[in-house]
Amino acid sequence: MSLYGRLFAAGYDTVMAGSEKTVLRGHRKALLDRVAGRVIEIGGGTGVNLPFYGGAIEDLIITEPEAPMARHLQRKLADHTLPARVVQARAEELPFEDQSFDFAVSTLVLCTVDDPERALEEIHRLLKPNGQLLFVEHVRATNPRLARWQDRLHGFQVRFAHGCHCNRRTLESIEDAGFRVTELTHDRLRMAPPIVHPLIVGAANRP
Repeated sequence: MSLYGRLFAAGYDTVMAGSEKTVLRGHRKALLDRVAGRVIEIGGGTGVNLPFYGGAIEDLIITEPEAPMARHLQRKLADHTLPARVVQARAEELPFEDQSFDFAVSTLVLCTVDDPERALEEIHRLLKPNGQLLFVEHVRATNPRLARWQDRLHGFQVRFAHGCHCNRRTLESIEDAGFRVTELTHDRLRMAPPIVHPLIVGAANRP
């Protein structure tokens, strides 16, 4: 893990505080209130979702491939009574059995995985029939002018934001992986650079 990776993990919550307060917190609460049964969260980061999980969870697995993030996550988890554990694993290689989860959660993750198509195939594999993927992701802009800026600044964004691809067509990738999107809201990631403003929030079923 690079020095920048450790610094990024240490400063992530502070950098994102404005966006969390103005937009993300509300979406996290609305989505995570509903989860129940066996749940897997992909790329748990520093654990910002932890306060929003309800009491209907039987087992919560939180995966995180980056050691500095996983350490922050583990420390935060100690302050909660959730039936949860952290597993250090990449989203493209999840070490769990087929059709073993009721819900999967992905919040600001599919922009950073190396292979989003493979990651979504893994999530699809792990969900039970009629299981749900709940997502909050920033995506490629539908506004052509902003999309061009996303492309121009893509290389800088990947380096500065530690692997974040601001111009991915994530909604299309979710559908291409075999999910049926049943809920979708478009929003803006406020208190952040314009190239990461376009936000999608919703739920997708595994048939």
